[in-house]
Amino acid sequence: MRFLFSLLLLVSTITFGQKQEGFVGKLTYSVQIVDTGLQTMIPVREMVIYTNDTLLRIENETDQLGMQVVIKHMALNKSYLLLHTPVANYAIQTDHNTEKVDTFPYTFKKKFGRTKICGWKAKKLMVKHANFTEEMEFLYFKNLSVKYLNTLENFPGLPVKYYISSVDGTYLYQLTAIDRMDVEKDYFGIPSDFKKVTFDQFVDEMLIHKEQQEKERLKEE
Repeated sequence: MRFLFSLLLLVSTITFGQKQEGFVGKLTYSVQIVDTGLQTMIPVREMVIYTNDTLLRIENETDQLGMQVVIKHMALNKSYLLLHTPVANYAIQTDHNTEKVDTFPYTFKKKFGRTKICGWKAKKLMVKHANFTEEMEFLYFKNLSVKYLNTLENFPGLPVKYYISSVDGTYLYQLTAIDRMDVEKDYFGIPSDFKKVTFDQFVDEMLIHKEQQEKERLKEE
């Protein structure tokens, strides 16, 4: 279940409607768990996002799946999740237009005051979530869209300090660098050695591989 949750979290849909300035470049976030008992077990990691304002490349390292890369076309609302497995390299397709959209799990209210993140002015939100024991303070850039993230929706700008609840605990994401730069289009391509499959096809192939491994193990006993 943790494996499937990680996949679904990474490819979850986003929506956006307000007009904000475009961004081309690189966003770097630190990712750390805030549950005290797990902080020594789960190291601080990075999430790196590249965009040309039409395409996204999101690089994120996880315990369950190792390095994950999501390639997303924002206008078409379709994505590929690139995974290396013992069976093959997979590009798992997702058409977010056909997904069932759940109720937005956050409620928030704007809070007076601003602070600087990476030299940019960030505004404040007080955010509630069913899995938070108390309100959390989020920070966001008003002039950049939430569309550059792939796990949040409906916020009034790009979150630059925010919390995500998972089966492992609550993670804090904080922007550590923002770089305006040209990103080569090839960086958003699917490598030729990756097999394009749907999520269901991927699960079926993993189950077949598991069954084959079990048969081989029984033969050796």
